[in-house]
Amino acid sequence: MTWAELGGSLAAIGGAAYARHAHPAAYWSTVGLPLSVVRLLASYSSTMDACGLTVEPSRWRALAVRAATRREVRPVPPRRGVIRPTTTGLRMRLRLAPGQEPADVAASAERLRHAWGVHAVHVRDVKPGVVELRLVGFDVLRKVRMPRRLDGGPLRIPVALREDATAFLRDYRAVPHELVLGATLSGKSMYLRNLLTGLAVQPVALVGIDCKRGVELAPFAPRLSALATDPDQAAELLPALVKEMEDRYDLIKARQGIAPGTPEKLITSDVWGLPEDERPAPIVLFIDEVAELFLVATRKEEERRDEMVTQLIRLAQLGRAAGIYLEVCGQRFGSELGKGATMLRAQLTGRVCHRVNDEASAKMALGDIAPEAVFAACAIAAELPGLAVVGDTSGGWSRIRTPYLSLAAAAATCRATADLAPDVPALHPFRPYVPPMPVEAFGPVATARPVTE
Repeated sequence: MTWAELGGSLAAIGGAAYARHAHPAAYWSTVGLPLSVVRLLASYSSTMDACGLTVEPSRWRALAVRAATRREVRPVPPRRGVIRPTTTGLRMRLRLAPGQEPADVAASAERLRHAWGVHAVHVRDVKPGVVELRLVGFDVLRKVRMPRRLDGGPLRIPVALREDATAFLRDYRAVPHELVLGATLSGKSMYLRNLLTGLAVQPVALVGIDCKRGVELAPFAPRLSALATDPDQAAELLPALVKEMEDRYDLIKARQGIAPGTPEKLITSDVWGLPEDERPAPIVLFIDEVAELFLVATRKEEERRDEMVTQLIRLAQLGRAAGIYLEVCGQRFGSELGKGATMLRAQLTGRVCHRVNDEASAKMALGDIAPEAVFAACAIAAELPGLAVVGDTSGGWSRIRTPYLSLAAAAATCRATADLAPDVPALHPFRPYVPPMPVEAFGPVATARPVTE
C-alpha cells in the first residue's frame, strides 16, 4: 500500500505538471483556480499592507475597535468585492480607501502577481473610487482562444486577443484610421486577414491597394469593390476615392441646408447622421506595403508620388465624416520615405506594431504616443508570430495576438459573402476580375455509372 500510495502521488504530481505545460486552461480550472483563491483570501490584508495599499482607519473606526476589542488598530486595505472566477483567471473589484487612486494599485500589479501566484494582474478603472483587478492564471497569448462572447457590431471587428484575456476590437467608428507595422513573417498578414474576413460579413465596401502585384489581397478579390496591384493603378484609384468623399460631403451639406424647423436629429455633420435609406455604405481602404507608394526612381514617378501622398493625407484628414477609413500596413514607415510621410502618420490614430527588425521602426509606430510600449514591441520573439503591441493616441497600450486563420478559409469566406459588397458606382472601373470557379471545384454533379448491354 505504501508503494501504491507513493506511486499514485508521484503520478498525480507528474500529471499536474504535464497539464500545466500542455493544457494550461484545464490545469487552471482544476488546480490553479482553487490555489489562487486560497492564497488571495488568506493573505489579502497582509499583501495589501506590504504593497503600501492600506491607509490609516478613520477616527470613529479606531475608537470603536479600541472600545470593543482593546487591540491595536491596523491600517485598512481597500474593501474587496466578490471574487468571480473565469476560464482564464479571476475578477475582483476593489473600493479604494480615501486618498488612494487607481495608479497606486496599477503600480503594485507585479507584486500582487507574485504574492497570489498568477501569471499577470491587470487593473481597470471602473468608476470613481472603484477599480477592477483581472487576474490571469496562465499565458493566454501562447495559444490564442478567442472568448465565446464577442461584443461585435457594425464596423466593430474582434480581431485579436489581449493579454488580459479580453478580445481586441477594431472599432472604426472610434479609431477611424490605423497604422500596422511588422517585419516579414511577423504576423502582419494574419492580422490583415482576420480583419478582412470580419468586415466581409458586413455591408462594407472593401478597397485594396497591394503593390506586390496583388499577392496579398488578390485571394479576397470576390469581396473587394476595388483593387489596385501597382502604383499606376493606385494613382487612378485614389482620385476616385477623393471624388467619392467630396460627393458624400455634398450629400451631408444638402441635409444641413434643410428648413429651420427640422428636428435636431435630422441635422448631421457626418454620414452616420443621415437617414438609413440615404446613407452611403462605409468604405475601408487597405494599403499593403505602403512604402511601395513612396519609392520613386525618376522625376515623373516623383510627381505621381506627391499626388498620391496628397490624396492619402486628404482621405486621412477628411474621410472619417464621409465614412471612409484607412488601414495602412508596411514594414517601416517614417520620414525617410519622403515628403508627406510624417504628416500621414500623424493622422493614423490606431497603431499596431508586430515584431520589427530594429528599434527605430518600433519608435515610428509607438514612440510618439506611448514611449514605454516601444520596449515591449522590441521584446517580441520571432517564435511568436501574430504577437503585437497595440496603442492609440490616448497613450494606452497592450499586447495582443491574432488567432491563426488559413488563407483558404479567409478566401472561402470572401467568396461566400461576395453578394454583400455594396454598390458604389465610383468604384466600378476598379472592380477586380474574378475568374469563374471550375466545375471540378464543386465536385461531380452525378456519380458515373458504366453502360452495360
